[in-house]
Amino acid sequence: MIHLYQQATEADRPTLVLFHGTGGTERDLLPLSQLMSPGSAVLSLRGNVLENGMPRFFRRLGQGVFDEVDLVHRTKEVHKFLDKAAEQYGFDRANVAAVGYSNGANIIASLVFHFPNVLRAAILHHPMVPLWGRQLPNLFSMPVFIGAGTNDPICSPAETDELKKLLTQAGAAVTVHWEQHGHQLTRPEVEAAAAWYHAEVL
Repeated sequence: MIHLYQQATEADRPTLVLFHGTGGTERDLLPLSQLMSPGSAVLSLRGNVLENGMPRFFRRLGQGVFDEVDLVHRTKEVHKFLDKAAEQYGFDRANVAAVGYSNGANIIASLVFHFPNVLRAAILHHPMVPLWGRQLPNLFSMPVFIGAGTNDPICSPAETDELKKLLTQAGAAVTVHWEQHGHQLTRPEVEAAAAWYHAEVL
């Protein structure tokens, strides 16, 4: 996968893995990593799927309708890549936190739905439920931050509540932060995620 990696200046901090939204690149969320944990190693990925020239992490059939077969395939692909990247760059695979927006948040959620112990923490900005009717692994109190918009036309408040319910039932410690906005990622939401990260993860 196309990616960039920045070495840690504080080795004990979790490595941050960044997942952009539709049409983004591996550079989009770098400012978030600096706000959350400037001493951390950063691994930022670019999605392998193109939709009208826009990078994504998996295909969709329409707005809000996932290609579930491709989603499962791409989730496994990302999982394998994270394992290989840990070997290549020498970071602790058990000490990884993921940050994603929209399509990037959805692939992170899918990782969590599929694999036990895949992340130490997850920051999901405007995610959806990636797969319905799936038995989640035991999440062992993994901290999860969900940033949501009360007027989000893509991720409804009801779906945000359902995702929180599914993650909580699997054992995750979920915090939902609401903004009075739509699907956009706002500065107050990013700052709330950073404050949560400092309190719950670092």
